[in-house]
Amino acid sequence: MTKIITCASGKGGAGKTMLTANLGIALAELGKNVVILDSNLTTPNLGLHLGLPLYPTNLHDVLRGNARLEDAIYEHESGLRIVPAGIALKDLKGVDARDLPNALLDLVGDAEYVIIDAAAGLGREALASIEAADEMILVTTPELPAVTDALKAAKLAEQVGTKVSGLIINRVTGKGHELRTREIVSMLDTELLAEIPEDISIQQSISRKIPVLHHKPNSPASIEINRLAHRIAGEEFRVPWQYRLFSLFRR
Repeated sequence: MTKIITCASGKGGAGKTMLTANLGIALAELGKNVVILDSNLTTPNLGLHLGLPLYPTNLHDVLRGNARLEDAIYEHESGLRIVPAGIALKDLKGVDARDLPNALLDLVGDAEYVIIDAAAGLGREALASIEAADEMILVTTPELPAVTDALKAAKLAEQVGTKVSGLIINRVTGKGHELRTREIVSMLDTELLAEIPEDISIQQSISRKIPVLHHKPNSPASIEINRLAHRIAGEEFRVPWQYRLFSLFRR
């Protein structure tokens, strides 16, 4: 059975694309059949996070009816499959985000997990991503504007009948100006799935076009993303001994 999950935030900069790419890899490396899809039709970046800047066929071609979805699927070295969106301005012509749910039908039964990287904001592109999914994971940073926009995304999901399955708080530093976890969970009224710490390894990995799970597999962010993947897959997670040792010396 295929589970379609949209990662949405309502606000740009929350880290949806980084999480979609790395969560997809983590699930694929657990042996799951995973496809990730970039539904940000105006400013797509998912392919760049995986070192796939150029591709002959993309989601825009599929939505225009010029290609089949299977022609726009590319395989990463991890076994993860990705459907990138076109990054050229010409790709924007003749595309309607409302066609996304129909385009995804070919993946039903072909993958265990389809993870959609939603566009920022609450416009037509984001709405199409939410409507196309079985469930939505909210992604926010621990700042009030981000949490407020995530709440709007949750309300939008409720209106279109998409279940909000949980919350990821990203870029957590633990500094005094941040909202506390319990405050965010209370505001969004949903289950906390993961807290991803602020980690310089993520910026380094994006610069090198290598997912952080491969760039620094034992970094704090990588460990928590792997923990999240195990939770989604319903499998037990064991923290690598190297990370336990590192955490001990940090105290």
